[in-house]
Amino acid sequence: MNKSIIRYILSRVLQFEAVFLLLPVIVSLIYKEKDGLCFLIVSLCALALGTLGSRFLPKSKVFYAREGFVTVSLSWILISLVGAIPFVITGAIPSYVDAVFETVSGFTTTGASILTDVEAMSYTCMFWRCFTNWIGGMGVLVFIMAVVPLSGSHNMHLMKAESPGPDVGKLVPKVKDTAKILYGMYMGLTGVLIISLLIAKVPLFDAFVLSFSTMGTGGFGRWNASLGAYSTAVQTIVIIFMILCGVNFNAYFLIIKGKIKDFFKIEEIRTYLLILLAGAVIITLLVRGNYSSYGEAFHHASFQIASIMSTTGFSTADFDLWPTLAKTILVCTMVIGGCAGATAGGIKVSRLLLLFRTIGRELSHLTHPRSVRKIRMDSQPVLEETIKGVQSFFIAYAILVILSTIIVSIDNFDFQTSFTSVISMAGNIGPGLGMVGPTGNYSQFSDCSKIVLIFDMLAGRLEIFPMLVLFYAGTWRKS
Repeated sequence: MNKSIIRYILSRVLQFEAVFLLLPVIVSLIYKEKDGLCFLIVSLCALALGTLGSRFLPKSKVFYAREGFVTVSLSWILISLVGAIPFVITGAIPSYVDAVFETVSGFTTTGASILTDVEAMSYTCMFWRCFTNWIGGMGVLVFIMAVVPLSGSHNMHLMKAESPGPDVGKLVPKVKDTAKILYGMYMGLTGVLIISLLIAKVPLFDAFVLSFSTMGTGGFGRWNASLGAYSTAVQTIVIIFMILCGVNFNAYFLIIKGKIKDFFKIEEIRTYLLILLAGAVIITLLVRGNYSSYGEAFHHASFQIASIMSTTGFSTADFDLWPTLAKTILVCTMVIGGCAGATAGGIKVSRLLLLFRTIGRELSHLTHPRSVRKIRMDSQPVLEETIKGVQSFFIAYAILVILSTIIVSIDNFDFQTSFTSVISMAGNIGPGLGMVGPTGNYSQFSDCSKIVLIFDMLAGRLEIFPMLVLFYAGTWRKS
């Protein structure tokens, strides 16, 4: 294993986090808050450590899949551990475990919180809390690759380990250029959302933090009432962008190239939009009695299904009070999540399609043993390696959920709370049902359960295997 390149990249990650930590300092100067000093101290320390580590250049910048998985996993752990420190120093979150939980929730765009009163936070801490959603949305290392060349052609291993989905491809021949295009689209959409919110008369600070959380599909809010604190017009804007952020960002490249018809030919996108529409219509019919009109019921149903399936986690209503079938639909979309290559979490629509087609192939093989059937996606044959990867993912996902639920159940909360909290963490959604519903939080869980849920959030964001690689003995053997 090339440990020197891992150390070098981790040092560069620290340097970039130091720069990110300076943004809350600027916010503190604008609002004349003292919390900015804490962020400045942490930023300078991170910069010093990062600069020291990056001074010792690696003997070789070449690394492969093993180093890529380890680097990505350790990078996300590192930025979370460092990013939590300002919360503790400022007193916003006195417990370090709670601070790490909140920070991991931010970077992984989960949006789960241990805070009982979000509005009590300073502007400085609130900005950092929501900005972590935006940083984690597209990926920290994808951002760094867009700015700094790390390892030539081998940095594809970093993108594969960090980018969500069963298969990761390049938009253009160079990975660095692909990263630039992805972040260019990400920042462009963020700018459009900020302007749209300002036009809808949202205050400047709220427009920024709300845009960070929406684009990152993280769901950290400015107010205790989440999106219920804003007008219907603002909620509608957010619905549109939550849906957009659940779509594979690679597909937007087709629109940029003028291939709009090809965009809608992508099976995963069509399935994603169909599930959203069907879910919204069914839930509207189920909750009609809770609202004054079909229009109001459809608005809240659309918002909630878009929020849950894009794994943003915003809420305009307490859906825990909705009929059981409506909640069941939300839990199902919670598990599915958005498209591969989006900022959304979940198992991804493409994996679900491949799973059903794999089952169909097996049934076909049972009835016609001599038949040879290729699994296709968008009229293209899918590699058997990809199929095996999808099957392994579902097995690992099921094991992770089962084991985590067992451990979290030690806190002796009801099954609905324990199970949906784990599903929510593994899918990077945020709210669940019961005590962790849209009006609840995770403050009542024990430190042991919070650590398990922290691992689940990281595993969910990194598609499970990069985190499991850290515990595999063969990873650390010399080869």
